[in-house]
Amino acid sequence: MAMTNTKAAALAVGFIFLNLTCVLGGLQYGFYDGKCETSDVEAIVRNTVFSEFLVDQTIAPALIRMHFHDCFVNGCDASILLDGHNAEKTAPPNLSVRGFDVIDAAKAAVEGVCPGVVSCADIIAIATRDVVALSGGGRYTVQTGRRDGLVSLAENTIVLPAPNASVSSAIHTFASKGLTATDMVYLSGGHTIGVAHCSLFKDRLYNFNNTGEPDPTMDLGLLTWLRLVCPQNATVDSTANLDQNSSTSSTVDNSFYTQIMLHRGVLQFDQELALDPLTQSTVAAIAHSDDFNTKFGQAMVKMGAIQVLTGEQGQIRKSCRAINL
Repeated sequence: MAMTNTKAAALAVGFIFLNLTCVLGGLQYGFYDGKCETSDVEAIVRNTVFSEFLVDQTIAPALIRMHFHDCFVNGCDASILLDGHNAEKTAPPNLSVRGFDVIDAAKAAVEGVCPGVVSCADIIAIATRDVVALSGGGRYTVQTGRRDGLVSLAENTIVLPAPNASVSSAIHTFASKGLTATDMVYLSGGHTIGVAHCSLFKDRLYNFNNTGEPDPTMDLGLLTWLRLVCPQNATVDSTANLDQNSSTSSTVDNSFYTQIMLHRGVLQFDQELALDPLTQSTVAAIAHSDDFNTKFGQAMVKMGAIQVLTGEQGQIRKSCRAINL
């Protein structure tokens, strides 16, 4: 039977819509297909990341944090990788960011077979997806086509949300990047793995809001344990798992949300997510759902498209640590 003009038009519109949904911020899936002869760019990055992960699994939360800190400052342009006396990596929020050597290694491996084609910004996004998958999360598909930025200034990191930011102010910050409150709650799931230094939450243990008392919202058992980990007059800045479920603290899953619902959030902001009316219901829904990995991946893809440089914008750096001269 011949297709009617109306049906053909509808299918054409549907085809265009499907293709538009595959492109976000000028990015696309499979951007490097055919651009590096027989080399599979994502496989090269994956192999490098896998080798690093076998040696140090904590590289997973490190790269997730790097990706977040890069995208929220100037967009996902690898500006966090640039060296310099006043570069982003010298700012206080980034002094504990690590994993630069992993990105360097992946870049060197890619440059060895496909020089001048793959951006450092794309390598961050691909490598982060790979460590999420290696840590038990879903293997979401990464959009590529980013180009590298030319500017990296420490003062620009002021836009990064603080560990004790209010939920409402954080929602405003995320909205300025095109992300919803729901996106924010899912992206906070990056804390399903990794640790926080005592200095970031010690006030909750001993002098919350200058009251001379601990945070009353913290579970008493957690408070007792964290005081052992973080003595009041300690000279060493120890760490505690962000997911206090010891059996899942190195696995990307929704356990983090269950823990904060039990008042076992380590960082003040994490705990507030489960208490604030603006996000409370979303946290509960995620804690009781079985699709966290899928939704987390979708949120990561959306974050990875913030203010990206594409086409002729920016450049493809030869070294991730310096702009091309």
